[in-house]
Order: sequence, then structure tokens, then C-alpha cells
Amino acid sequence: MRMSRAFGKTLRDDPAEAELDSHKLMLRAGMIHQTMMGVYSYLPLAWRSIRKIEEIIREEMDAAGGQELHMSMLQPREIWEQSGRDEQYGPDMMRLLDRRERRMVLAPTSEELLTNIVKANVLSYRDLPVTLYQIQTKFRDEPRPRAGLIRVREFDMKDAYSFDSDQDGLDVSYDAMVQAYKNIFARCGLDPIVVEADSGAIGGRDSQEFILLADGGEDTIIFCADCGYAANAEKAEFTKPPMPKEEPLPLEEVHSPGIKTIDELCDFLDIPQATTIKAVFYIVDGKLLFVVIRGDLDVNEVKLNNALGQPGELRLASPEEVAAAGVVAGSASPVGLNFTTVADDSIHLGSNFAVGANKDDYHLLNANVGRDFQPDVVTDIALAEEGHQCPKCDGTLVARRGIEVGHVFKLGTRYSEKLDAQYLDSSGERHLIIMGCYGIGVGRLLAAAIEQNHDEAGIVFPTPIAPYDVHLVGLNTNVNDVVESADSLYEELSQAGLSVLFDDRNESPGVKFNDADLIGLPVRVVVSRRNLGQGVVEIKKRDSSESETVPMDEAAQTVRNYLDA
Repeated sequence: MRMSRAFGKTLRDDPAEAELDSHKLMLRAGMIHQTMMGVYSYLPLAWRSIRKIEEIIREEMDAAGGQELHMSMLQPREIWEQSGRDEQYGPDMMRLLDRRERRMVLAPTSEELLTNIVKANVLSYRDLPVTLYQIQTKFRDEPRPRAGLIRVREFDMKDAYSFDSDQDGLDVSYDAMVQAYKNIFARCGLDPIVVEADSGAIGGRDSQEFILLADGGEDTIIFCADCGYAANAEKAEFTKPPMPKEEPLPLEEVHSPGIKTIDELCDFLDIPQATTIKAVFYIVDGKLLFVVIRGDLDVNEVKLNNALGQPGELRLASPEEVAAAGVVAGSASPVGLNFTTVADDSIHLGSNFAVGANKDDYHLLNANVGRDFQPDVVTDIALAEEGHQCPKCDGTLVARRGIEVGHVFKLGTRYSEKLDAQYLDSSGERHLIIMGCYGIGVGRLLAAAIEQNHDEAGIVFPTPIAPYDVHLVGLNTNVNDVVESADSLYEELSQAGLSVLFDDRNESPGVKFNDADLIGLPVRVVVSRRNLGQGVVEIKKRDSSESETVPMDEAAQTVRNYLDA
């Protein structure tokens, strides 16, 4: 492709609306166009990369036994109500009515629809196992779309689903998909880590994410360098430090004028945070929920949401809502109050805690679970953070930022039970089909690759997903010999099976070199008047500061060697 004819313009400066480096670089390189908030169009450069990523995905999915199909994006809302996810997805799912007032959704994922498709086509154990996948547009009305293609409302995703007759079969299908994902990412020039993850609205027993470590990522990954334990912060566990167990002492009320926070209370009483219990208030489906946790820890809202069975709505209560319930914010505790209470299990790792007295300017000393208060639910709802002890060894946990590029789930019978998807075994007995699901965000993978592979000058594309193999730069385009030689080399490289972006524009060398670095193709070849005088061209890899000159007739093979290295 000649750049004089190529669609799209490069930009010199970072767009003001862009946050992550990948977002800035894709806009500057003329790869994407923002249609509206959280919705982007792929321009030719990006689309060439997307097609390469899709082809890699197809090859690996097919090699793992997958069969591609294409499902409708428009789906009846009834199947989502049948699965229970219509309410669970809440406003994130886009709903609409057709001209006959029939209720529809724009699918954020396809478990329900494909379960019904399989239900209609799988009759007996002989039809299993089967793995089906598609690459298709999805819709989620994200409340806070951000970072270009990382968090969007319309996106392209490869979603695959396995169907097996038993749990052992699911394990085999799941392992095959995990290996396929590793192959896909390796072929795309990426090296993600695999972490334990929360299943969220998808549900299921086991879940893992593939995370690319990147400073600009939106996910926090907690891991241990000693034993290799790794999990998304939403899922991560840790060993909570126990406090000495003491004999229960009598409750004692103390005057604490103006004390509202745990830090203030600890300073006032000269005690460590781990000897206090703090209260956090949430609204769950319109009702106030009292959450308590040891004062040195914080609440993990994903764990809390799971402990409550993933209700339709969970959010922090406002000060007005807390006051309207008759609770004294800053001096609240579960002692003597009659609210639904969920507690972190850290309340059992200590005794004689300092808590609120449920009246202004007073606190209680020596509160103990069981004697002075009894929560309705006690479970792990604590947020793992850097510096905590690893749950698997004595190591210390570390936190890093990352971008999720793939997610795999063992669904079990969650959807087959809701939608009555069964098969007949060899004895004629009916059983629920066992399912797994596996997703890769295609556009997000491209953005994540750029986020992980760039420098101050621009993108440094991994070779397998670069829009073109080589960036041919013709300098001194006012000199006929240079123009003719560059044109000839363009044809030679193309005939050698290489995809070439040829900068034949009448621009200065500085503009051309800057654009070449910005777009970031794997190899750059320069034809100039000075080099032609020596019968050579200059060749340089994008990820190297060194270049070499080679005879013109060896250029194609040298480029090929660079690409294959």
C-alpha cells in the first residue's frame, strides 16, 4: 500500500481525551476513529491487525477441536430472564423493543442462546463432547468506558463454549482451551500471566484470567514471587495476621469526642488498627446492609457481592441513607443494632475489640463476637493488598497493574439446568450437559499488545500482528533514480510475499521517519540518493537502534531473515 493513497492521517500530538499510551498511539497512528463514547471504528491499519489476530485465533481454536459458527446479536429477552441474568446484568445490558413491542436485547455474551442451540441438536452422549466458537460484536453499556479499546461499549470478542457429558470431560475441554489461549498469545508476541479470577455475571466453579502486565492496565493483580500464586484483586486471598486471643473483658463505654475514623480512634486510644472493628454500610436492592471487618483491613466488594448471592444492586450507602436508618455514622457497630450484618472472618482473629457505641462521641471497648454481637454471615470479604502474606506460603504479596486479554470459566450446569439442556446416556437416562466458556477480546488484545510494546517514539508491533511486514521509506522523491529504485523495490518486496507500506509521499525525511516509528512496523527499509550511490539500501528493525546497509538485490531476503528471527 502506497501511503499517498492510504486512508487515515497521523497526528503529531497526543489527543487530549486519551489516557493510556495505547489509546494515544492508536489515535495518533490513524488506526481508530471514535464514533461516540466507548464506541470506535477500526480504520484500515487497525483492521489489518485485527484480521491477523482473528486468523491466529481461528487456527488455534480449530486445532483444539473447536468449530466456528455465527450467532445472532439480537436475542429475545426471555432467555435471559430464564437464566436469571436479565436482572443480574442490570443496566449494562442493552434492551430494546421491536415494532411489535417484543422485548429484545443486544447480547453482551451468548451462553443462553448457544445452550438453546445445543439443546436442539445434542440428543445423546454420542453427540458430545463439542466445542463451538464465534468471533462477533458484543454490546455492554459500560458506565465508565475508558482507555480506548480497553473498556468499550461495543467490542469484538471470540467467545467459545464447550459441552461435555461429565466433569472429567469438562476438565479436558478446559485444559485444551487454556493451551489454545497460551498458543494464541505466544503467536501474537505476548506473554500474559494466568491468574485466579472471579466469575462475575458469567458464573461457574473455576475461572482464570490471562493478564498482560502493563502500568496503564485497569486490573490489579496480586501475586507471590516465591510460590507463583497469582489472582485478580477481586479474587485474591491472603493469610490474615491473627491477634493474641485474650479472655473476654467486660464491655466498657468510653467518651471519644469528635472521633469518627479508625485512624482517629487508634490515635485516641493508642491501640493498633487490628484491635478495632469498623463498620461499612451498603445498599442492597434498596435495603441497608451492615458490613463489619477488622480495622486494619478493607472490604472487597466483589467478594461481598458473591457472599450475598450476587444481588441486582450493591453500592455504598450515602450519609443521608445511613442517617435515615437511625445509624450514627462514625460511631456505629453491630453491638445492639438489628440490621442484616455480614462480617469478615477476621473478627475471629482477635478479641476485646474497640467498636462504635452507636451514639455520638462514644465508643465501646472489649466487644467480642458471639457474646456482644452475632453477624448473619461470616466469610472472607477482605481485600488482598500488597504487603499481605501469601495464602500458599510465607511469601509477601506484590501488586501490579495489568490488562485482561482472555478469560476462561468452568460453568458446570448453571445454564443447562436453567434452560433444560440434557442428553441421554448409554442407558437412556437423562443428564444435564456440563459447560465451559472461554473469551478473548480481539480489539482489547490489539490495544494490550500496543500498551505492552511501545517506546517514546511510537508503537513497536509484534511481527505476527503488525498491519504490514515492512515500512519502505523513499527519500529524495524529487530525484527520478530514487523514485524508480523505490518503486522497483516495492514491487520486489511485494512479489516476495511481504506486505509493504510504502511511504512515497512528498514529505521531509523527518516526517517520514517519525511516522515510521509511530506506526511501528517490524522492519524499515530506506531508499535514498546517498545509499543508491553505493548500490545499497538501509534496513533497520523497529525494536533495534542499529541499522545495516545491504545491496538492493539482497533487501528482500534480509527483511525475511529479520521477520523470521
